[in-house]
Amino acid sequence: MDHHAHMNHGDMDHGDMDHGGHGGMEDMCNMNMLFTWDTTNLCIVFRQWHVRSTASLIFSLLAVVLIGIGYEAIRAFSRRYELASSKRVESLPRQTQAQLSQRTHVIKGALYALQNFYAFMLMLLFMTYNGWVMIAVTLGAFFGYLIFGKSSSATKENACH
Repeated sequence: MDHHAHMNHGDMDHGDMDHGGHGGMEDMCNMNMLFTWDTTNLCIVFRQWHVRSTASLIFSLLAVVLIGIGYEAIRAFSRRYELASSKRVESLPRQTQAQLSQRTHVIKGALYALQNFYAFMLMLLFMTYNGWVMIAVTLGAFFGYLIFGKSSSATKENACH
């Protein structure tokens, strides 16, 4: 959406506002709020992740698929860590269990936070409203589940991804 064509800036001081660089309007990020297949000036989450060619689109979509696979890898690692740490804590004497249990809880908390951050980033990718990016996110989830989800349910607990 070209918001500059519809805004009157008058004599307003722009200060540090960045309007997409000095390359002209053709180099600005296209911010769609409706579903589209158009990849013209598509920016994916960050202004620096600017799709400008077919090759950069293909590499970007592959990166999105890998990001989705990575999310499933983190989930699988977290499940394995939780199972292994529970067994380890149970095998220790009662006094040592409390210390290890606390340390394990902090690590599980960090893994949980990482999973949530990752899930929200995937949601932002999906919210480009670009059909190609949406398909790439979905393929990442699919391949990630095929690779890392053998021991997990296909139902999701996290609603944002």
